[in-house]
Amino acid sequence: MREPVVIATWPFGRLAAETALQLLRAGQPALDAALTGAQAVEDDPNVRSVGYAGLPNAIGVVQLDACVMDGRTLRCGAVAGVENVRHPAALARRVMEKTPHVLLVGAGAQQFALREGFPLENLLTPESLQEWENRRARERPPTPGGGQPPEAGDHDTVTVLALDQRGDLGGVCTTSGLAHKLPGRVGDSPIIGAGLYVDNSAGAAGGTGVGEEIIRVAGSFLIVEAMRAGRSPQEACEAAVRRVNAAAVRRGVHPARVAFIALDPQGRTGAACTARTGFQYAVGRGDKVELVTAREVEAQAGN
Repeated sequence: MREPVVIATWPFGRLAAETALQLLRAGQPALDAALTGAQAVEDDPNVRSVGYAGLPNAIGVVQLDACVMDGRTLRCGAVAGVENVRHPAALARRVMEKTPHVLLVGAGAQQFALREGFPLENLLTPESLQEWENRRARERPPTPGGGQPPEAGDHDTVTVLALDQRGDLGGVCTTSGLAHKLPGRVGDSPIIGAGLYVDNSAGAAGGTGVGEEIIRVAGSFLIVEAMRAGRSPQEACEAAVRRVNAAAVRRGVHPARVAFIALDPQGRTGAACTARTGFQYAVGRGDKVELVTAREVEAQAGN
């Protein structure tokens, strides 16, 4: 029987890790634990980039993205651009379990949510609307054909990776995306292989930050394949950040704020981020959850 382990992005990931670890210690499956942990963050109105109270897009509408993946079977499900559904990660699991598809988007995802009994609700709070207004006064919204996307703030995607007592891995990634994004914009979070990838035979990985940069390098899949080839979770995360940095250098721009976490079948964890990201993540094992600061990887000229 394995020692359960959970890892989650950002300081608010502590709530997800504590919630998931309780279930893992009680013998619950990895995906169940990861989903419950992520849902606790989706419900937290103090987190402005996930679920309820997430910050709206450029026209003031909250559009949520999420995906889930089971490392034992490679089954996965995702939703993107879904409105008025508080728990997109749970909806993504229904896509995995109840349909032959992997990804549902927009109005179709909302219709599926209604069919599955999810209530529709207003996800804005007075506080999140005020913060959106404050940010709108400071930032310019993204424009079609623009260069780099806007930087993510200090609150971002929650990705939760879990290893259960049976040795199975599961993962969840959920977000409201970048504030003031163009309507319909989808980042890495609902894309299997970008924001999340989980495979019992190699490991699990997830991303956070500016999703366009993570999509560009298929970040989570890249990390899992590096672990399959024998790299540790830490080495694999650092390699993925170097790939993000190199892609930025090739385009003549500064690397955006991006971070990755990873968990292998032996319960080893790793994390890394681009420079000046200030990324912290939560790790839970035994009866303890602690916050850890990730190693920053500087871009190298000429990569």
